[in-house]
This record gives sequence, structure tokens and C-alpha cells, in this order.
Amino acid sequence: MKRYATLINGYPSASANAVERAVDHHALLVIGSSGYQKCIAWIWLGWLIQDDEDPTRFVEYKHRANPDYWLHFHPDRMRVPKYQNALQVTFSVVFLVLFTGAINTINPTGDLDIVEILLYVFTLGFICDELGKLYKVGRNYLGFWNMFNLTLYSLTTVSFVTRMIALAHGIDSQKREDFNVLSYNFLAFSAPMFWLRLLLYLDSYRFFGAMLVVLKVMMKESLIFFALLFVVLIGFMQAFIGLDQVDENIDSAKFILKSMANALMGSPEFDGFDNFAPPFGITLYYIYNFITVIILLNILVALYNSAYSDITDAATDEYMALFSMKTLQFVRAPDENVFIPPLNLIELTCLIIPFEWWMPTEKYRRLNDYVMSVLYAPLLVVTAFLERLSAERVRRNRKRGEEDDGSVEEWEQLGWQVDNEWQGKVEKTSPDVEIDRTGELVRELQGQVNELKDMVAQLVKTKGEGDTA
Repeated sequence: MKRYATLINGYPSASANAVERAVDHHALLVIGSSGYQKCIAWIWLGWLIQDDEDPTRFVEYKHRANPDYWLHFHPDRMRVPKYQNALQVTFSVVFLVLFTGAINTINPTGDLDIVEILLYVFTLGFICDELGKLYKVGRNYLGFWNMFNLTLYSLTTVSFVTRMIALAHGIDSQKREDFNVLSYNFLAFSAPMFWLRLLLYLDSYRFFGAMLVVLKVMMKESLIFFALLFVVLIGFMQAFIGLDQVDENIDSAKFILKSMANALMGSPEFDGFDNFAPPFGITLYYIYNFITVIILLNILVALYNSAYSDITDAATDEYMALFSMKTLQFVRAPDENVFIPPLNLIELTCLIIPFEWWMPTEKYRRLNDYVMSVLYAPLLVVTAFLERLSAERVRRNRKRGEEDDGSVEEWEQLGWQVDNEWQGKVEKTSPDVEIDRTGELVRELQGQVNELKDMVAQLVKTKGEGDTA
């Protein structure tokens, strides 16, 4: 986790550690290794944390085996990715509830109610968080879900701006009503994105994580299809417009665009082209349908199949890469004081702007701890209890001489219920790691041969004594 910089043409590059490099370069062979995943697991659990003196440096959490409850009741534990993710999920559900309430309680007068105000406040907090992390991390922070979120926040911002424009007009003004309707239209248009945003927080589960990777790769593969489609559409559109303007009166542009879009969606309309510059119009439309529906769409299906097979063949490694990237997003942008959006607005307005620029560092740090303790108190009650249970498990593992993150298997938990006779059979048939099976069989055969030699010698001795008598 130590960050290094390399010299490129005499200038140092941006510092990064091995874990970050592997994620940036999508090195599945490295990401899938046990040591790498153990490091990611320790970061996720908060056993590797950012140093208080230097947030870019990582140190071990020394109290992970201490069962003292109040020792873990500390706002610094909100840096743990596991707890940040849980709080983000909670705020995202609240965000979705606020949107549902806003879109289902229309205000014809254009006034803002408390639900809509909270919705826009949440949106502002999310935008500030995205921009802050982008500024600190750089372009490596940008990904599919970041662009998705920024698109959603942009639509919500446009809805807010149009609502403000509506409020600027008189209450009986027609423009106020028009802008108010437009504001709700933008908000309703973004509804699918509000719900799809929940998938962002399900990627910690293996099934959803692998499927989200497939979806992301498919979207990237679609760029090839849309590049080909754009060229084809421009060519055929120019041809249809050219046929329409022969009579110096372009009046079918809307019909042409609609027919081309319907054909691309699998519902072509051939009737309208019977009288469209015959026989060129209908012939050109047949060719357009053949190229787009038969050729290009099949190319898209082939790209999707290839992307799906490539991801599913390495589903486990792809899931590990996705989970590793998710974990690093919480710690890659060093921040001594973690304020999950929209709580970051409290940090910005109540701490950074009025105090950070003049207050001594140590006092400002204590002030942040006090504020975070109040804001996160309900969550810290739960996290401290969970860490106490984790500390007891670590202590038990250490007593058994195992790793701190070792887990007790089911057969070990039920050991007291196992029948002694069955346990003896299991121990008898368990392999010896020091001697292989072949050597064990040779030793058994050697013992049987020795017994046979003793029996033969005993028979010979008995026969000799009989002959002497």
C-alpha cells in the first residue's frame, strides 16, 4: 500500500501503490492472487487504515483484537469502506424515497415543498462529492457509474433550474406553468436512472457484480456499433432528403426520420414509400432495412455474445477486480474527515468555509471529531458492537494459532456433535501430509511381507523339530 512515483522524461509521475496500479491496468492475474485479495479484505474491514498524520500512508489498525466497546466508538472508524458503503446504501434509499415522493406530489403552483428541497439538497451533496473525488484522484476516478451518476445529477439540476425560472414569474403567468411542467418532465424522465442507481451498491454481491461487469463491457462494445450505425444513418438520410428535395419542396423530413427510427427499432413502415420518388424511394428503404436490421444488429448481438462469454469465463476474477476498485474508491482520495454526501454539505458550510482557513490544525481536527461524533452517533453504536464481535473472533483465532481473518468451518463448529466412531474413521482415512499414498502402501506391503516371512520361518522350525523326534 506504499505509494511510489516513477520518473518519466525526468518528471515524477503521480504516486500510486501496487494495489492501485493493478486496478488501473485491470491486471486480473494480480488481482486474483490470494495476497492481493487479503490486502483488499483488510482495507474493506478497516484493518488497514489511513495514517492520522499522513492520509496517503496506510498502517494496521492496532485495536482489531481489543474487545473494549468504547475504544471502537470513534468517528475515525467511519473511514472504513465497509461502513461507508453501508451508509451510502442508506442515503441512496432515502434519495430514492425523496424522488418518489417528489414525483408523486405535483405542485401545480410551482412552489417547492420540503420533499423537493431535500431532494435537491441531496443532489447538491452528491455532485460536490463526485467533483471533489475527481479533483483529488484525477481521470482514473472516472468510470461507467461515475458518468451515469453525473448524467442523473445533471438532469436533476436542470429540473431545479427550470423550477427556479418558473418561480421567477408571476403565480398566474403562463410561463410559470410551462416551466413548472418542464421541470417535472425532466424529473420524471430521470426516474429509470434513479432506480438503476441502486445497482451501483449491489456490486459487492458476486452475482450482481459479475452481471454489472457484463453490462459495462456491453456498453463499451456498443460504441463500435453506434459508430458504424452513425455513418450508415447519415448516408441514407442524405439520400432520402435528396430524393425529397428534387421537387424543391422538402416536406417529408419528419416522415423520413420517423421511418428510419422505426426500422431501426424493428418496426419498419413500407407503405409510405410507395409514392416516394418511385422506384428509388422504396428500393432505398429496402436496402436500408437490410443493412441495419440484418447486418448491423446482428453485429451488435455478436459483440454482446462475445462480451458476455469473455466476462463469464473469468467471472470470479472480474468480480474481484470490481470489488477491489469499489474498495479503493473509499480510500484512494485521502480525506482525514469522512463526510458521506449529503453530510459533506455540513462539512463545507459549517467547517471548511468558516474555520479551516484560520483555525490551528489540531483544534480543527478536534472540532471535526466532535461534529462527526454527533452526526454518526447512531451508526457508531452499531459499528462499535460489530467491531467488538470481530475483536473476540480475532482473539479466538490467535489462540488457535490462526490468521486474524481466519474463519471457523462448519465441521469445526459441530465437532462436539460428531460421533466418536465416525470421528475415528475420519481420522483413520485422513491423509498424512508427510508421507504420500504410494509410500504408505509400500510400508504396508513391507509389513505384510515381514509377517509372511515370520510365518514361513515358524513352519520350517516346527517341521524340523518333528523330523528330529
